[in-house]
Amino acid sequence: MRENATATPAPQPFPRVRSTLRDILVPAVGATLLTLVLTGLVYPLVVTGLAKALFPSRSEGSLVRNEAGTVVGSELLAQPFARRSYFQPRPSAAGEKGYDPTASSGSNLGPTSKKLQEGATARLEALAEENPDAKGPPPVELVTASGSGLDPHLSPAAALWQLARVAKARGIAPERVRGLVEENMEARDLGVLGEPRVNVLMLNLALDRRFGAPPVPAAPAGAAAIGGTKGQGELRYPP
Repeated sequence: MRENATATPAPQPFPRVRSTLRDILVPAVGATLLTLVLTGLVYPLVVTGLAKALFPSRSEGSLVRNEAGTVVGSELLAQPFARRSYFQPRPSAAGEKGYDPTASSGSNLGPTSKKLQEGATARLEALAEENPDAKGPPPVELVTASGSGLDPHLSPAAALWQLARVAKARGIAPERVRGLVEENMEARDLGVLGEPRVNVLMLNLALDRRFGAPPVPAAPAGAAAIGGTKGQGELRYPP
């Protein structure tokens, strides 16, 4: 009985548990905060600062301005040119009306899709109607949309296929337009990457600089002003 009365009580585990939690949580929370500051604040600021210092145009979206200093688009984004006096880019399935930079995508239609076949047939008919003097069938890239819907480039073959239409609409010799297309061809990156290509926006701007901008046809009564739909007019080159 005396031994039981003087027995030492068993130690409680709670202090040890609290110490273990503190040893784990404090370093974990500290590492999390440090990672957030480094990757969420310091790193973006450093990269953004270097980009603006080394590549100011690229970091701002590769915006393109005309001779008046007005932004007319970006080197990286395709936009439509409906008038026959301009080269036209690839078709676009980005957004409801195409060429929507906020909805970059392809059509996601398979080769057995009836909708894809009907769309390609309609484009072929429109190309034949707009380019009666073109030689041979149109390159496939003028019939099918790109994967992004915003590809700003054409192959030299696709640009030259439209040459007769553009020259006729502007009333100039096709050889002069051909020379301009060749001047604006971009070679393979580093000589081996990609394929030769032509940026459609830059080519159309070069057309206006070399031969003058064609007169804008009068808009029908009640039609929207040239420059595209609301929200697009500031960046779209007049179609």
